[in-house]
Amino acid sequence: MITKIVVLMVSLFSMQIVAQSKQDSIYQLKNITINARPKILKEQSEFKRHGQSTELLSSQELNRNNPAFLEQSLGVMAGVQVDKRTQVGGQRIVIRGYGNDQKFNNWGIKAYFNQFPLTNAEGVTILDDVDFSVVDNIEVVKGPASTMYGAGVGGVVRFYLKNSDEKGISLTQNTTTGSFNLVQTNTRLDLVTDNASMFVNFGHLESDGYRPNGQSLKNFITYKGDFKFTDKQSVNVFLSHNFSHEGISGQIPYSYYYANNDPGNQAYLIKNSHLEMQSTRFGVSNNYKLSNTFRNSTVLFYSGTDSERVVAGAYEQASSPNYGIRSVFTKTNGISNEIENVLDFGTEIQQCKSLISNFRFTGDSNNPLTVSPIAPGNYYKYTTNQQSVFIHDRINFKKYDVSVILGLSANHIDYDRIDLLALPGLIVGNTKNTSFSKSFATSYNPHIAIQKTYKDQIFNLSYSEGYNAPTASTSFIAALNKTNDDLIAEKAKMVEFSAQGLLFNTHFDYQVSLFNMNIENKLTQLSAANPAGGSYTYTANTGNQVNKGLEASIGYVFTINSNPFLSKVTSFVNFSYYDFKYTDFSTRVGGILSDFSNKKVVGVPKQKYSVGLDFQSPKGIYLNSTFNYLSEVYSDFANTNTVNGFGLLNAKLGYKIASKNKKISLDFFVAGNNLTNQTNYTFLFLGGSINDFDPGNGFPIGMAADVNPGSSKAYFWNGINLKYRF
Repeated sequence: MITKIVVLMVSLFSMQIVAQSKQDSIYQLKNITINARPKILKEQSEFKRHGQSTELLSSQELNRNNPAFLEQSLGVMAGVQVDKRTQVGGQRIVIRGYGNDQKFNNWGIKAYFNQFPLTNAEGVTILDDVDFSVVDNIEVVKGPASTMYGAGVGGVVRFYLKNSDEKGISLTQNTTTGSFNLVQTNTRLDLVTDNASMFVNFGHLESDGYRPNGQSLKNFITYKGDFKFTDKQSVNVFLSHNFSHEGISGQIPYSYYYANNDPGNQAYLIKNSHLEMQSTRFGVSNNYKLSNTFRNSTVLFYSGTDSERVVAGAYEQASSPNYGIRSVFTKTNGISNEIENVLDFGTEIQQCKSLISNFRFTGDSNNPLTVSPIAPGNYYKYTTNQQSVFIHDRINFKKYDVSVILGLSANHIDYDRIDLLALPGLIVGNTKNTSFSKSFATSYNPHIAIQKTYKDQIFNLSYSEGYNAPTASTSFIAALNKTNDDLIAEKAKMVEFSAQGLLFNTHFDYQVSLFNMNIENKLTQLSAANPAGGSYTYTANTGNQVNKGLEASIGYVFTINSNPFLSKVTSFVNFSYYDFKYTDFSTRVGGILSDFSNKKVVGVPKQKYSVGLDFQSPKGIYLNSTFNYLSEVYSDFANTNTVNGFGLLNAKLGYKIASKNKKISLDFFVAGNNLTNQTNYTFLFLGGSINDFDPGNGFPIGMAADVNPGSSKAYFWNGINLKYRF
C-alpha cells in the first residue's frame, strides 16, 4: 500500500500546479498599512464571512511551541481548550465549554482539513492520525455553525495546509529531540512554477512519554498539490497515509494526582493498553469559474481507518471507511451601485460504513488478555448517512458599510446496524439480536447576523442555531437489548455580539465577544443498575443548560527602528470568563431522581487566560514565552468535587540565519514547557462518567480513578530546521 502511495505521489509531483500569492507581515487594507499580527487580515475576512466570532492561529502562533502538541497552541485561544488522553493522541477539542463530557474522541464539534471533513458521518472526530506539523494555520468558528457545516453545537475547527510561495524547488529538514526520548523529523520537498505548487512531506515522531506505558510512535506521508488548468479552473489534490500508536496509561485517583504520584492504572498497564491505527485520506477539489459572477467549488473525499484498541475492559478492532462530497456555489450580484448580494448555497453528504468487533476481557490477572466467550461480545456492521443542504446570503449596503447575513440549513442523519453475531445458527443458544435502524427528524437551523464596519472596526450581532444527533452507539442500550427510542437531538440557540478591529495606527488588534447559548435536550451519559447484576451505561436527554460568557483576544506589535538588539516585541492576552449553568436538568440513577438545576456545568473553568510575550532581534535571535491558566472546575453534576486550577509557563529561544543569496536558511532553538513544575491534568472524567472503577486497577478498594495527569515536571526539547532552495 505504501509503495503505491509513494508512486502516486511521485507521479503527481511531476505535474505543474499553481503558485499561491505571497503574504507579507505588513498588509494594505483601505490604503492603511497594517503592522499588527500576520493573522489579522485573514481573521477579519473569515469573521465577516461567517457572521460570528471566528479566530485564527497562523504559522507564527503554531510554531511558538511544538506543533505536534496541539494543546500548547490551539489551547491558548480564547474559548478553546484541548484535552488529551495520551501524550500525542486522544485529543478532545472543547469550544465554549462544549464537548468535554465525552470519554473518547471529539463529539459536538466539526473539523476540516482544508475543504474536506475530518469528522465522519456519525459526527465523531479522531485526531490521533493527523500530522499537525504540515498545518499552516487553524481557524475556529465559535458556537453553533450548522448553517454552513451541518451537525455541531460547539463550533468548527478548520486545519489548513499551505504550499510554498517561492518559485523553484526547495528541501526542508526539521529535526527535534527532547525529554522522554522525543525524536521528531520532517522531510519536505516543495516544487513551485508559474502555474503550479505542490509538496510532499515525510513525518516521524517517537517518544517514551511522561507516563507509564505512555509511548508514542507516528509516521506520516502527506502530499498536497494545486493545479491550475485554465483561468477558469483549478484542481487541488490531497493525499496522506498515516500510522499512529499511542500507549494508554489509564486514569488515576485525585489523591494520587495531587501528590504527583503517577503509577499508571494497572488494569491498563498489565494489558499493554494502546490505540493503534492506520489511515489513508484522499481529497480532490475542483474550483470552476462559471462566469464573472458565478463559481463552484466541489470536493470529493475519502478516508479509511483500521484501528486496534486495547483498554482495561475490552479488545476492539474497527475498520471505518468514510466518503462523501461537499459542493458550494457562489453567486455575486450587483443589485445597484449601492447594494451587492453574495449568495452561497450547497450541500455536504457523507456515508460511513464500519465493521467493529468488541470483546470483553475476563479479568484474569494471570492471563490479562483472555477474553470472555463470543456470545456476550459485539460484532457490528454500521452504515451511517448524514446530509446537509444550506443557503447563506449576504447583502452588502455599501453606502452605510452595513451587511445583513441570512442563512438556513436542513440537516439529517440516520443509522443502520447489523448484529453479525446474530446470524441463525452461528452461536448455539444465542437468542439476542441487537440490530436496529434509527432516523432522526430533519433539523432546520437558521443564522441571522447584522454587521457594521466603521473604519477598521467590525461590529456583529448574530443569532445562530445548531444541533447534535445521538451517535449510533448511544442509540441502543446493549444491556437491555433495546433501542434508546426516547433520544432526540440536542438543539443550541445562541445570541452573540462581537467586535473585531485595529487601533493605535494598526499595531493593536482586538476581538471581543459576548454570548448567551441555550442548549436544549442535553445528551448525557448515565449509569443504572443492571438486572443481571452490576451496572450499565446509557445516554439520555437530561434537560437544558445555559452558557453565558465573555471572550477577548488582544494583541499588540511594537516595532523598534535602528536598534541593533531588538527590532520587534509582540504581545497578546486571550481571556475567557464563563457562567455556564444547568437549567431544568435532572438524572435518574438507581431509580433515584436527582435535580441539578442551577449547578455549574462540569469541566468548564470560570476563568481561562493566556499571556504571550515575544521578542525578536534584527540579528535573528528570538524569544517566545507563554503563560496559560485554567481556573478550578467541578467534575460532578452536584458540584461536590472541585479540581484545582493550574498555570503553565512555556518558552522557546531560537536563532534564525540565512545565507546572503537566501538559498540556505537555518533555525536553531531550545524550548521548555511547564517551566515552574506545576501539577496539571490533560483529561478528566466528568459528569455521568465519574467514579470510574476498573477491576485490578491497583488502587485501594472504593477509590475512583478519574484523572489523566500531565507532566508535573518541566520538560525540554531542542531542534534545528534547515531549508535549502535549489
